[in-house]
Amino acid sequence: MIPLSVLDLSVVTTGTKPAAALRNSIDLARHVDGLGYVRYWLAEHHNLASVASPAPDLMIGQIAAVTQHIRVGSGGVMLPNHAPLVVAERFKMLEALFPGRIDLGLGRAPGTDGATAYALRSRLDRREGDDFLERLHELTLWETRDFPAGHPYNNVVAMPDDSPLPPIWLLGSSDYSAELAAQVGMGFAFAHHFATHDAIAAMTNYRVHFKPSGWRATPQSILAVAVVTAETDAEAERLAMSMDLNRLRRDRGQYLPLPSVEEAEAYPYTDAERASIARNRARLFVGSTATVMTKLEPLITASQADELMVITAVYDHAARKKSYSLLAEAFGFAKRGAA
Repeated sequence: MIPLSVLDLSVVTTGTKPAAALRNSIDLARHVDGLGYVRYWLAEHHNLASVASPAPDLMIGQIAAVTQHIRVGSGGVMLPNHAPLVVAERFKMLEALFPGRIDLGLGRAPGTDGATAYALRSRLDRREGDDFLERLHELTLWETRDFPAGHPYNNVVAMPDDSPLPPIWLLGSSDYSAELAAQVGMGFAFAHHFATHDAIAAMTNYRVHFKPSGWRATPQSILAVAVVTAETDAEAERLAMSMDLNRLRRDRGQYLPLPSVEEAEAYPYTDAERASIARNRARLFVGSTATVMTKLEPLITASQADELMVITAVYDHAARKKSYSLLAEAFGFAKRGAA
């Protein structure tokens, strides 16, 4: 079995306020550290009532400080929202404090709506169009120090200068991201949980076209999937109802806190809404561990994923922890003991 990792959005529910959601993330990280998960990534989203954490770098430091083994990283930092020097400084600091345990995952999207994206970037040097590649290049230059002769940045040092940038991963949900990660020779994480693009095509394309670089000699890919497991198929299906209603609302532009199972059960679904939920279930892996493994294994094999990253966004925190425990057992992980 391949390694398991966690993607966490610090989900806010109708019964869990944002501050409590952040504390739940720390609790979950401790839990999966003891279960043998290898990586714990935090996302960056802004102006979303359903996501408590807009600053993954802050959460990375908090989680790394209370865990022992697991790597902690961003899934990801939305690079267009930040000056590359700031990203370099913050992640070099994290690497200095927790050497060998930090990951820097980078995304191209703003992680928010247009107005919020403007507010985030209005004081930055804005460029027209998609400038992600330019920002990525600048970020790497703070590590390699290959600025052209006479460039003013030759006199600027990203501190702490005795710590390297952690491993860089490019995040994506399209073939463009896969091709870019392959061309620059970095790790690639594919967001199957919300992508419309075929995961198998993107991940195999990345592997076929990968070019070794100073960042990575061989390709390494992560497949991120949404999973809900429970003792029985029926219980898992019930837990997933919160995600079903949440997705239905998101498709309408309603980014509300995650509803409870009881709220989802009471919702008056139309036939069209039920059909929409059924289509979205193609992105979810729901059921007992036996059912989930039967669905997951063909995708893992076909995509040639090196690692499976799991997001389980259910209403009840205890049920979320149980889902990750059951999955670890199904993958044959040996518990490390309390983190």
